[in-house]
Amino acid sequence: MSVPIPYYLALSALLFTMGVVGVLVRRNALVIFMSIELMLNSVNLTFVAFARQFGTVEGQVTVFFVMVIAAVEVVVGLSIIIAIFRTRDTMDIDDVDLLRG
Repeated sequence: MSVPIPYYLALSALLFTMGVVGVLVRRNALVIFMSIELMLNSVNLTFVAFARQFGTVEGQVTVFFVMVIAAVEVVVGLSIIIAIFRTRDTMDIDDVDLLRG
């Protein structure tokens, strides 16, 4: 017994909405960063659901590339967040207004 595709899409829409709300409402850099990752994962779920429905592998290949880009984003994003925390001693986005060193 398989789960219907609309359930996957509803879950993906819910995850994406939670990510957007996290980006718009929160002021902590790490929470915003995790919300962006949540949005990327919801898009990955959509790609896999459509690839399963149409019986192709293009969606899964796209998910692989999105995961590679997300891994690079994690490395660069966390290094920027750590650099800001070391210079400003805060993770609040409102307190960080310039990125000059």
